This record gives sequence, structure tokens and C-alpha cells, in this order.
Amino acid sequence: MLSLVLRHQPEKINISLDKNGWADVDELITKMNENGNNLNFDLLEGVVTTNDKQRFSFNEDLTKIRASQGHSLDVDLALITTEPPVYLFHGTVEKFIAAIRETGLQKMNRQYVHLSKDKLTAEKVGSRRGKPLILTIAAGEMFSDGHSFFLSENGVWLCDVVPVKYIKF
Repeated sequence: MLSLVLRHQPEKINISLDKNGWADVDELITKMNENGNNLNFDLLEGVVTTNDKQRFSFNEDLTKIRASQGHSLDVDLALITTEPPVYLFHGTVEKFIAAIRETGLQKMNRQYVHLSKDKLTAEKVGSRRGKPLILTIAAGEMFSDGHSFFLSENGVWLCDVVPVKYIKF
């Protein structure tokens, strides 16, 4: 529910996010409880600190929270262009391969294409939808060719698109 509200539909519990995707912690807790979700600060802090993908983060004084990446909403995470490793990885499944071979990796309904720094993480991502296939992305070459990359707070590499010529199937 936290992912849904902070990444896609804050209106689901009648909260708003600021332009950088931040929600007021007290308002979030109140609205989550009003909508049948049992939440308090200790539980929320536990989710932020123990989530294996580090999907959420607090601001410095713990009064605001946001999703680290994966938004379908237009938010400015204030990401800085960062030179990626030579290779990054993307986990997918067979049913998407034909489309990827045709158009490359597209952000679809998200703000960015998500890439992993290692094959194991990409495999975990791909396995959510079935038997994973791991694509190798020539990220260093893409960067040299003028494509921008960003590194989210939780270590996910982000870019606008991955053209087919940079993908090893």
C-alpha cells in the first residue's frame, strides 16, 4: 500500500506529494489509518529501514517520506547525472523479448527505465513475472554516446530509454 500511495496514487488515501515526491509523515500515517491500514511511526520507520530494496527514505528530520524511485507520477527526485559502470543489467521475461528487440527498453508508465548493477538483482526483478531472462546493457557506451544515467538513493540505475543497439540478449 505504501508503494501504491507514494509511487502511483497518493489520492487513494487523499494525500498529496510535493514536486519532489515527499509526503508529510504525520499526514500519511493519519490518512493510512483512516483508510483501514494500521500504521504508526515505529512501523513506518521499520519499513523504511528494513526494506530489502530500500524503496523509501525519510528526510533528515524524519518529517517527510518518499519513494526512492519507480514513480508513475511526475516527480522531480533531483537526481544528478552519474557515469554508470561499463555494464548494467535488466531482468525481464520471455513474453517481453520481442518488443524489446524491436524498440529497446522503454520506461512505459514509469519515469525511467530501471537497471541493476549486478545480475543477481536483475534476476530477482525478472523473477517477479516468471522465469527471468537477464539482458546486459552497454551502459558505459551509452553514456559515452550522450545518454544520461541517474543513480537512485536505493542503488537502482535509471535512464530514459535503452536503444536496442546497447542490449545484449
